[in-house]
Amino acid sequence: MFARLQPILPTAAILFLIFYFVFHALTGERGLLSTSQRTADLAAKTKELKKIRAERMDLEARARLLRSGSLSADLLEERARSLLGYADPKDYVIRTKR
Repeated sequence: MFARLQPILPTAAILFLIFYFVFHALTGERGLLSTSQRTADLAAKTKELKKIRAERMDLEARARLLRSGSLSADLLEERARSLLGYADPKDYVIRTKR
């Protein structure tokens, strides 16, 4: 019985390998059918990157104002009061939820 199957085995093995690689080329993590998912992920990551860059620019601008050469007393006082939770007795404090 093995003698009858011996000529078919190389062809079957090659067909199995072809099927295996085609299947994973289409449905794998980086396959052709997952293009829409990758596009959606790229759009989400691009949006997140823009948000982080804007936040970084804001922090860099605030850091420039706190340097000794251009120290903004108002910004320093505002940050100190905000972080320490203090207020001047003459100030009106309106708290909002974050």
